[in-house]
Amino acid sequence: MEKRIFAIGGGSTPEPVQEHLLSLAGKERPRVLLVPTASAEDPAQSLRIYDGYAGRAELSRAEFFPWPREDLREHTLAQDLIVVGGGNTANMLAIWRVHGFDENLVEAYERGIVLAGSSAGMICWFDAGVTDSFGPQLVGLRDGLGLIAGSACPHYDDEVLRRPMYRRLIDEEDFPPGYAADSGVGLLFVDGSLSEVITAREEATGYRVEPGSEEALPARLV
Repeated sequence: MEKRIFAIGGGSTPEPVQEHLLSLAGKERPRVLLVPTASAEDPAQSLRIYDGYAGRAELSRAEFFPWPREDLREHTLAQDLIVVGGGNTANMLAIWRVHGFDENLVEAYERGIVLAGSSAGMICWFDAGVTDSFGPQLVGLRDGLGLIAGSACPHYDDEVLRRPMYRRLIDEEDFPPGYAADSGVGLLFVDGSLSEVITAREEATGYRVEPGSEEALPARLV
């Protein structure tokens, strides 16, 4: 069974990219679990995502305030697709680990449930990533879930400080090499390896970043 992660580079997810994500579930009306932990379960963010999927999926949410549902593991494993929203990556990971939800996600991944997300929902699947979780200054976070080896950087073309910080971390601070993505660009990983880059903008793509080098990756326009 293929293990798939669709990591999106932040910003608004264009409808064609969203359609591609839904198609990965392989069902006409997939069960989609929204995980808005990184935004402190912001109702406005959740409503925007609900509106985006309206009529195309059966949506539910994984929430942790005031506490998670008793059947959280069972509910998580009953999904076709799990979508993680943006926000504070470090806080999100800490909350997940306190409640054992990180283990639920790993189990879902092993069972072939598609994992996805944007910004914080991109970073979390990797070993490491570039984050503003600790304040306005960007730093390297090194304790992601590790389902994909290496590091990740979202917002590569819409936040001016992301690219130089990611390059500096990799070039000068022994940060693991990895992948960056422009806003709204999706990187599909199958069994831990990059399979395809999906974009709705001709000028936007993903990148492989290693010490001393950066390679723009060919992307499929949808």
